[in-house]
Amino acid sequence: MPETLEAEIIEIDGKPPPASEADPAGSFRREPPRWFVLDRRWWPLWILLGAFALVVGVFAGAIYLVFAFIRLVFRLLFGTSK
Repeated sequence: MPETLEAEIIEIDGKPPPASEADPAGSFRREPPRWFVLDRRWWPLWILLGAFALVVGVFAGAIYLVFAFIRLVFRLLFGTSK
């Protein structure tokens, strides 16, 4: 049966290990959550995509309203129900 070797790591890549910063309270520093962060270098793209989504949404809403109005007119004229 092979013997187990135990060793303590003193250096990695010729550098000593970083000094640990012990917090006396035993707690750790909390960073604010970063749910959704856009890359600031691409802000023109985000503006264009947002404008495009807004135009498409308004257009789809307008089409829906036109068809809803046409359906209402036909229901009133011909008295059909669903």
